[in-house]
Parts: sequence; C-alpha cells; structure tokens
Amino acid sequence: MRRVRHLWENRFSRTRLIIAGVAALACAGGILHGIRTGLGSWSTEPETKEEEETIAVIETIPEEELAEMRLQEEFDDIASEYANLGIVDVKGYINVRKAPDSVDMKNIIGQLNDGAACDILEEDGDWAHIRSGGIDGWAASRYILTGEEAVAKGRENVAERVIIDEPVLNIRSAPEIDPANVVGKARQGERYVLIKEEGDWARIEADFSDALDEAWLKIRGDDGSVNAHVAKALDEARKLDLRQMALTQYDNIVLAYTDGYINVREEPKDEGIKNICGKFLKGCGGELLDTVENESGTWYKIKSGQVTGWVSAKYCLTGQSARDTALDYAVLTAFVNVDALNVRAEPSLDAKVWTSITKNQAYEVITQFDGWVEIGLDSEDEDDKAFISTRDNNVEVRYGLPEATEYYPAVEAANAAAAYRNSIVNYACQFIGNPYVWGGTSLTRGCDCSGFTQSVMAHFGISLPRVSRDQAKSGQKVTSDQMKPGDLVFYANRSGTINHVGIYIGNGQVVNAASRRAGIKIYRWNYRTPVAIRNVIGP
Repeated sequence: MRRVRHLWENRFSRTRLIIAGVAALACAGGILHGIRTGLGSWSTEPETKEEEETIAVIETIPEEELAEMRLQEEFDDIASEYANLGIVDVKGYINVRKAPDSVDMKNIIGQLNDGAACDILEEDGDWAHIRSGGIDGWAASRYILTGEEAVAKGRENVAERVIIDEPVLNIRSAPEIDPANVVGKARQGERYVLIKEEGDWARIEADFSDALDEAWLKIRGDDGSVNAHVAKALDEARKLDLRQMALTQYDNIVLAYTDGYINVREEPKDEGIKNICGKFLKGCGGELLDTVENESGTWYKIKSGQVTGWVSAKYCLTGQSARDTALDYAVLTAFVNVDALNVRAEPSLDAKVWTSITKNQAYEVITQFDGWVEIGLDSEDEDDKAFISTRDNNVEVRYGLPEATEYYPAVEAANAAAAYRNSIVNYACQFIGNPYVWGGTSLTRGCDCSGFTQSVMAHFGISLPRVSRDQAKSGQKVTSDQMKPGDLVFYANRSGTINHVGIYIGNGQVVNAASRRAGIKIYRWNYRTPVAIRNVIGP
C-alpha cells in the first residue's frame, strides 16, 4: 500500500481521485484510500498486479479531469484550515471593525478584499463575527459567501502567496535595503500574491498601490532567518492602524506648523510673489528632500502632493516631533482615481446624482460604509449629503495628511485690465488658511463662501449681494473657455439651488471659504460640477 501511495504521489500532486471507475479497485485491499494524492511522473516501475491496475486506471483519466481533481484536493487542504469558511464577494473591499457599527470610522481595524477568506465565528443580524489574517472583528455578512458558494469562489482565488511571519516587514519598490524605497508596511499574517522568488527576495503583486504594479519583500534575512514564507493559500484580512498609516508615506517627514500657511518657493530665498509655487498650510505634510542654510536662514526642500519647492524651516517641524504632531492632523480622506465620479444623495446606485467630483482632488471622509463613503463638500445645507461609491477601485480611502497646494501668484501684466484682475486674485489668496464662519464676512476672523467673495470684491469697490444665489445674478455670464482670474464660479446643492461660490484664480483653481473643516482654501475649479460663472469685474 505504501508503494502504491508513493507511485500515485509521484504522478499527480495532492489530487483526490474522484471517479466512479476507481470504485472497482476497492476490492484490492483498500487501495482507493491509499491513492488519493500524487505528483509528477512515474519514478519507479510497478512491482505488483495491484500497482499495475492502479496505474492503468490513473492513466485513463483525461488530463483536464486530473487537473480539476488536483485543484479540488488543493483547495480542500486549504479550506480545512477554516472551521466555517467565508469568502468575500464584493467589488473592492469590506471593512473589518472592532464592533458591529457601520458609522463609527474609528472602529475600523482591517480590510477584506474581494475573494479574501475568513473564519465565521458567529452571525448577529447583518453582521458576521470573523477571524482572518490575525484580526478578530466584525464585517457585513451580506458580502460574505458561505457553503458551496464560498467553495466555488474560493477555488478561483487560491494562489501562491507570501505570508508574513514578522510583526512588520517593509514593502519596497526594489530588491534592496534603502530607506528611500519603502512603499508600505506588511504586517504579521498578511498575504501577498507571489510573482517570483529571487534569492532572499519575493516579488509580489502591489495590489495595495495604484502607482505600482509590483513590489518586493525580503523574505529571508542575511543570517538565514525567515521573515515570511511562501505557500498556496487564500487571501486574508489586512490590518489597518489608520492614523499611523498616514505617516508610512514619508521617510523623512516635514510638517507645516504655523498659523495660516507657508509659501513654497522655487528657490531657497524670499523674492515676494515672484518665486512662489505653492501654499503649505498648517498641518500639511511633505517629504524632506534637502536642507540649505544661507543669509536668510534655514530652508527645507520639500515634496508635498504635486508641489516641490523650498519652505522656511522656522515654520516647520521635522523628525519625531513632526511624527508625533502629525497624528493630530491626519484625516480620513478619499482620493479619487477616475476623471469624474458621481456624487449621490444616498449611499445607493439608485439614488439621485446631484454633482460629480474630479480626479487629483482629496475629499475629507465624514462617514464610511461598506461600499460607500460620505464626503465633505462645501454645502452649507446639512441635508446636502454627498455619497460616493468605493466599488471598482474608483476611490482610495485612507488616513492622510493634508498636502501643499500648487499656487502661482498672478504676475504683473502690461494690460491694465489683466493687472487689475491679478491684484484681486493676489489679495484674495493672502487669506488662505483663515477660518470659515457661517454668516461671517471678516477675511481674518472668519467668513462664509459668499461673505468671502463679497469682502474681497468690496476691497476693490465692487459691490455684491450677500448670498451666493443672488451673487450669481450679478455681472455677465461667462463660459469656462472665457473664464479669467477674478471671475466668480458657482456651485449648486442637490436640489439644483446655487449655494456656494469661489473666485477663479487661474491655473484651473478657485479660492473659496470652503467649510468649517477646511477654512479658506484653494481647490480645482471643477472639484465639483460648476453651474455658473459670472464676470463681476468688467472687461
């Protein structure tokens, strides 16, 4: 019997022989039980008639059927690790939470991607108590398949994976130890699809990043220690230390720490408005690239978002003090991955689309549901809920620090009308970072959106009504291709009523008193769908 098993194991790689014809072998002293798994080609000749009969039957099985049996046996072995197997079935991912509460974002402790496996410990209404990837928590049961459905989907998701053994292991963009190439953190129990092993390194699919297709893990130390192992397995949950994750994007963090904002400059010197290329608001984070000392002080070269330039060091924090303070400014943020994304009044694809939002703009998350997030738009109407779908990888939701805003002040213009408009824009932008106050008109102590535009224009002798919907009736209608710095851009609520306004400052941007959370800030001019543009300045 041992020899029969050996022959079978050398031929077919852990395959269950499930065909009716083999039942005839049952008379051969229980051979059926002994030939359930196998691998490769015959390495020895049969020595008994029973072995010959066994091999003869095996060789009559079509290769396609054998492959199917190999997969089934392989999956059965993997599935046996789970007492009550559940497989996630969702476009994107679902959250794992400390408690069965879909509103409290602070209780999110992990994520289960589509196809990931878990052990279902108990069910309570719409929630399943699960264990996966070293996480014990709760997930929405409607997205978790069980029984035969779990088996069918689970079989499709078995892959060679790198399973992390160390508490934390750096994920890198190249197979070398370099602080500059760390692109993420892998935590104990997490699993990543293996592309190829190369020495002590494993090349993996970078399913955690939109910027990378592949990444690297050092799975063995130089001393032979094992950081991670490779095995055929299902995916499982990944841990989220949400606020700490905001810091993993920086190797050498620099944090803006001053009231208002710091000007980002093209060179390490102050030349007034001539060399400004961005605004670095309090709490914004960036990567510290270089340090220079000159006659005007110490300067840091930073990269923050789309902005690279120099900031005065006296207004920044670095090192551990920056890392400690940064956690106070980290916010759960939605980063849009598509050119335009529908915003709905309710978290449902059947709900009304009342505006759209744009790529390359970050939106603060108010509430997170499975498959949906509510984002903060600049509406003053509390009933104006804004929900976007996180399905199909349209949106990346993560804790992050605010980042610098690209901004080039309007330069002097030979044309008097252009110079006048530029002076309005530059005046408005000096109040960036100041607070939003509903009903306010003070550019320093606080204002709302229409109070901001009214007060800026009043400084130049231009009179505007108090509220945005009335301001939208002032001046002359302008199309987007005719828009000039100083024109007013208007936005509507979900009922179609104008309820927000900003000032176009050129370079595809508006400055506006955005919200209580954001204050006075620069956004892309189409960060949500504009409904009107008005020239209130004149030619």
